[in-house]
Amino acid sequence: MDGNAGNYTDKTRVLDIKPLRTLRPVFPSGNQAPPFVCAPPFGPFPPGFSSFYPFTSSSSSQTNQHTPDLNQAQYPLHQQPQNPPVYQQPPPRNVSEPSNQQPQNPPVYQQQPPRNVSEPSMVTPLRSFRSPDTSNGNMEQDLEGLTVKRKIPKKRAIANPNFESGISISDRENGNRDLVVSVLMRFDALRRRFSQLEDAKEAVSGIIKRGDLKSGSICMSSGVRTNTKKRPGIVPGVEIGDIFFFRFEMCLVGLHSPSMAGIDYLVVKGETEEEPIATSIVSSGYYDNDEGNPDVLIYTGQGGNADKDKQSSDQKLERGNLALEKSLRRNSAVRVIRGLKEASHNAKIYIYDGLYEIKESWVEKGKSGHNTFKYKLVRAPGQPPAFATWTAIQKWKVGVPSRQGLILPDITGGIEGIPVSLMNEVDTDNGPAYFTYSKTVNYSESFKLTQPSFGCDCANSCKPGNLDCHCIRKNGGDFPYTGNGVLISRKPMIFECSPSCPCSTCKNKVTQMGIKVRLEVFKTENRGWGLRSWDAIRAGSFICIYAGEAKDKSKVQQTIADDDYTFDTTRVYNPFKWNYEPVLADEDASEEMSEESEMPLPMIISAKNIGNVARFMNHSCSPNVFWQPVTYENNSQLFVHVAFFAISHIPPLTELTYDYGISRPSGTQNGNPLYGKRKCFCGSEYCRGSFG
Repeated sequence: MDGNAGNYTDKTRVLDIKPLRTLRPVFPSGNQAPPFVCAPPFGPFPPGFSSFYPFTSSSSSQTNQHTPDLNQAQYPLHQQPQNPPVYQQPPPRNVSEPSNQQPQNPPVYQQQPPRNVSEPSMVTPLRSFRSPDTSNGNMEQDLEGLTVKRKIPKKRAIANPNFESGISISDRENGNRDLVVSVLMRFDALRRRFSQLEDAKEAVSGIIKRGDLKSGSICMSSGVRTNTKKRPGIVPGVEIGDIFFFRFEMCLVGLHSPSMAGIDYLVVKGETEEEPIATSIVSSGYYDNDEGNPDVLIYTGQGGNADKDKQSSDQKLERGNLALEKSLRRNSAVRVIRGLKEASHNAKIYIYDGLYEIKESWVEKGKSGHNTFKYKLVRAPGQPPAFATWTAIQKWKVGVPSRQGLILPDITGGIEGIPVSLMNEVDTDNGPAYFTYSKTVNYSESFKLTQPSFGCDCANSCKPGNLDCHCIRKNGGDFPYTGNGVLISRKPMIFECSPSCPCSTCKNKVTQMGIKVRLEVFKTENRGWGLRSWDAIRAGSFICIYAGEAKDKSKVQQTIADDDYTFDTTRVYNPFKWNYEPVLADEDASEEMSEESEMPLPMIISAKNIGNVARFMNHSCSPNVFWQPVTYENNSQLFVHVAFFAISHIPPLTELTYDYGISRPSGTQNGNPLYGKRKCFCGSEYCRGSFG
């Protein structure tokens, strides 16, 4: 100890070092000071003087070895397009139109053509994001035997100057429901594409990158966002019960601006000076306690966590904590987003639970022994349930308590791996008409594909990006699903690996693995039986196939006239944009794939006598589910299936609906063409009045 006393450093001492901004500049005395020189930034300079950074020219920068690195991006992250985009809102419907008249389509956010294709693009090529460049992360340098790890700033997503978001400046500041849904769909489509590319890279390098951060940055800088005007209270277009799988989604629609912080606030004018008020909080669920009441939240303030030296401290009444305190004094409502952990997704889900009022605040000792701020928030009355629904579902899953109106705990009789309950809380009906439950498609003699088909010979599983895989080549060289089984893009046809392929654990068999969410058949108010899910469903997630008896429509036309449980692939369906925008992904727009289905034969599937849960999905003119043809071979024979995927994120207990389509015009009424055979009760703003 004594021998090392000279080298001992007392780490308990706290140096009284003032911030740099509080230090005053020290000038030399008159005898020591050099003569004052005033010269233009780029010269000419008197003898003995030279330019300083950042005014050095390219020639002088080579000789100056002490130029500092400011670590500034060449282009700002939130750079907006040069010309404001235009959001095209269709004219309002004429309420006097007859119900069989084709209605106006929902508003479409159209991408404007490039202004000048000859202009150089400022977008970093997509390939550079996928290259194993160590400059995007930590880089180790060996300096004379000493390994030093230094942080290299990551490249930021740059807005494409030739891209028009289709969202006007006014709509970007104040959104609406259609715009919020569109922004979220465009973000997730881009995220799925980046995840597809990263999955292919991961198969080689083993490095995983988050596509949500990259796609979120691009959407922000390209103007694909709305509700940029920060406000307390209700956010236009965002509804209570909306769910989000990524924090960036809440940023893009103006619900919660910070991508990391749990408290968002706004500075307003107070009685004597400006002060912050809280606009929204995100409850992580780890440290918060709801006291067993879903309408009460005990929220822990921010700050005071362990730093890099693993030392925690008292929380301070500043920033978000101060904003919550000011909101308490002002009696200002705060938006609350609940963070949930669901095992079915192995990820956190955020649900918007509406407005809460801050009732009281106090300080108490945390687990670390330091002071933490606590806030009690109570949900404002009269709002539809959101978080309360989720908590009730968790009790249903464990069987406590038993639900009133439950007819059968499993309508499938154990055929599906996950039970499908049957519920009626509307009337005394004891269930639908009898049918035989089956989770497969039976192909009649009238429907047979003659072309031969062959699977792949991959061992264990097919790898994304492996062009030696025959099944991947049939999909255009791309893996159709992300690593967690989410569909990436709509295609005319998706080719999955078949049961005869040796890749037993392959992820290219999504529709063959059966139902993965907890579904429920329930009685609706005015549309018979319907289908909904206990679980939150992510956009692009597989729901189920349409099981039944597959037939060639051209040969059995007379037998389907009175069949209410028929899926007809020959009907006309409203087109909609679901795939990613190539320009946002810095790809060639001419390579954009078609989203129109291509069936080898005019197939129909009847589920009247044999079928699965898909037979209970009702029609809607504004659906949240779409169908996609999927095929795979078995015994060298092609089999076509109709698979259903989620258009957007679907909250729990939301009815699942798809577009039944309409037949070709079958006549006229009062001079107007007749579309469909059945009256529609979907209640959508864009209801066309009929279907089938």
